[in-house]
Amino acid sequence: MKAAVLHAPRTPFVVEDLVLDPPRSGEVLVRIAAAGVCHSDWHFVSGDLTTPLPAVLGHEGAGVVEEVGPDVTRVKQGDHVVLLWRAGCGRCDYCSIGKPALCSASRGMRANGTLADGTSRLRGRSGEVKHFLGVSCFAERAVVPEMSLLPIGVEVPLDIAAVVGCAVMTGVGAVINTAALRPGTSALIVGAGGVGLSAVMGARLAGADPIIVVDLVTKKLELAQELGATNVLDGRGDLVASVRELTGEGVDFAFECIGNSALLAQAVKALRRGGTAVAVGLPRADAEVSLNVVELVTQEKSLKGSIYGSTRHFADIPRLISLYRRGRLPIDRLLARRYRLTEINDAYQALLNGEFARAVIVPN
Repeated sequence: MKAAVLHAPRTPFVVEDLVLDPPRSGEVLVRIAAAGVCHSDWHFVSGDLTTPLPAVLGHEGAGVVEEVGPDVTRVKQGDHVVLLWRAGCGRCDYCSIGKPALCSASRGMRANGTLADGTSRLRGRSGEVKHFLGVSCFAERAVVPEMSLLPIGVEVPLDIAAVVGCAVMTGVGAVINTAALRPGTSALIVGAGGVGLSAVMGARLAGADPIIVVDLVTKKLELAQELGATNVLDGRGDLVASVRELTGEGVDFAFECIGNSALLAQAVKALRRGGTAVAVGLPRADAEVSLNVVELVTQEKSLKGSIYGSTRHFADIPRLISLYRRGRLPIDRLLARRYRLTEINDAYQALLNGEFARAVIVPN
């Protein structure tokens, strides 16, 4: 099969033929229908974050089950599925308290570039190729653990399902799950990429008012307004001053969706007393933020992290898909382009140029 392989940081993806071994016990072979072009993967290309290499990246995907290994019980051949890059085992302490995105059992899989049994199913000309976050969907096919799959209805477009599996779940979940935003409260969203725009849709669903969005790209700000933003700000201005001019004291909730430490600090400053800031965007591995602790204490501000929208996969993702099907979550507005697998380097250059909110790779 063909796959996009990253051999070393700061080098292009190489689309090449790999051998993909069949699924073993508890594993499933999936034909990838769509894989999202997400900035999180780029952190590993740029070297800001590290993963065992060479590897097939890609974590936001959906496809069709082609084969199941022994002991697989939840999916069958022909099922349409969303890939879960933060799989939950359902048994560890974190899964037991409703936090599967923090699952202990899947940590080793993500850290070692293997599947759950500690081995790889991918081989190239020079030997073993690593998996990425247990899914590796920049490829025509992927073998993944059953726990990394969520079956969905065949009526759901698979490119939509792919984007729900990361960007939408991350953005909407940060608003609904992590922040538990209340109707009538104010929200600031920093960054209007796929995750930030999903946070806009989540804030609108939750009844936030106003919804203020900050970005540098005019077209993204225009799309943010179409999706529910009440006010938009050019990120080259004074963020805190502009927010206070609109709100008086500041916002109740702020979501930093880029992964920029300086902007996260600004988001905290833009809060009103008692407000909550949520770090959503993935930063460099060595990123740190400097805050005024007196301000944090005396104004009772809060700073929280959110990974994967604090998702409970098997409850949240079907609800988001249902909202999309009922016209209340216009996910299709995020999808600007579709690229072939052989065009993956062009897709990432366009992403870095700010040319779209979300695009997908269509391998077949």
